[in-house]
Amino acid sequence: MATELDGLVSARQKLESQQQENKGVQTEFAALDDDANIYKLIGPVLLKQDRSEAVRTVEGRLEFIEKEIKRVEGQIQEAEDKSDQKRTEVVQFQTQVQQQAAAASAPA
Repeated sequence: MATELDGLVSARQKLESQQQENKGVQTEFAALDDDANIYKLIGPVLLKQDRSEAVRTVEGRLEFIEKEIKRVEGQIQEAEDKSDQKRTEVVQFQTQVQQQAAAASAPA
């Protein structure tokens, strides 16, 4: 259970990093002149890209990343809830065992 939670937290951190990177790109686009050239790296080649297309691409990525963050946060919450439930079950079981042990050792 802990490894599952660690994996989910790691995934959320990666998504948040990507989100910050894309917000930085969005900020850079906003600062550019309207006639500025935008290039996209595809493999080893830089290709000129239409500004509106580049802006839409970044906005689409940000929307996708935000949805993924919400999805992963939901999974994290489910994993934490499961962990809390198991912890409660263990405490109840320990209490039950202690009560049985106390009852068994009590003089009759």
